[in-house]
Amino acid sequence: MRAIGIQRFGGPEELVEVDLPTPEPGAGEVRVRVHAAAVNPTDITFRSGGRAAQLEGRRFPLVPGVDLAGTIDAVGPEVESRLQVGDRVIGLVNPFGAHGGSYAEQVVVDARSVVAAPAGADLFAASTLLLNALTANLALDAIAAPPGGAIAVTGSLGAVGGYVLQLAALRGLEVIADAADGDAAIVATLGATTTVPRGDAFAAAVRVVRPDGVAGVVDAAGLVDAAVPAVMDGGVVVELKGQVPASARDVRLAPISSFSAFTDLALLSRLSELATDGALPLRVAEVLPATDAAEAHRRLALGGLRGRLVLDLTTFR
Repeated sequence: MRAIGIQRFGGPEELVEVDLPTPEPGAGEVRVRVHAAAVNPTDITFRSGGRAAQLEGRRFPLVPGVDLAGTIDAVGPEVESRLQVGDRVIGLVNPFGAHGGSYAEQVVVDARSVVAAPAGADLFAASTLLLNALTANLALDAIAAPPGGAIAVTGSLGAVGGYVLQLAALRGLEVIADAADGDAAIVATLGATTTVPRGDAFAAAVRVVRPDGVAGVVDAAGLVDAAVPAVMDGGVVVELKGQVPASARDVRLAPISSFSAFTDLALLSRLSELATDGALPLRVAEVLPATDAAEAHRRLALGGLRGRLVLDLTTFR
């Protein structure tokens, strides 16, 4: 089986084609013939060694990747009948687990982390959904604003930020989102009620709209301390880039671990259904051959993408 892996931690150039044994599914697992794997920021952290402690004891080569889309080609024992060989599916893989990540021709994954692919979507687009939409949903859960409440979002045109806007609109929330010049109309179509300028002036602009502050900020742009003043006392800052504000007043900081929800089958199924219904449009920046994974990592690190880069795992075949 071919895969894209690393022989040591380092820069994008460490991503190379490797040959691995074909994995076999165990109890409660399925094997997916991978068609597409979205490239996410956590893949960069994995590759660079930023979470090497979680890989202690594992042998190289190590395979990154979380999101996948493909078809089931083997089903292990004790798997419910909803999953059958040949099904078009999307799934989430924990690359720190024993089976490795999604940058491989075949991947074994917990059956609870696999759901039907959105109807009508090609598998490249489908691979971009779960991690980003799941993170956005968890961020909104952490704020827990009631219908009619107000939240703010930075990085609103990013892969996670866009889903925050859409899911917040479905919850009936007022959403104040940052937008660059010329992007306000696009951000509004995603669900923003009001747009404000990007950058360090974000919080002051939010306070103009909501003088008492918002219930919470989903800080997908990594403003960190600059995002805190936008939040009312007792509110929440959800920081998605692993940074912690130095001073948060009477503001709760909500770290999110998407990995903890990878087996929330009901939620994953709901997200796929929303994509099928068109409530969560799928955004692909570009599809690249799997062997261009290094280039995909370089481009993701530069930022500014509209949607996700996707690796085509069929290019090995």
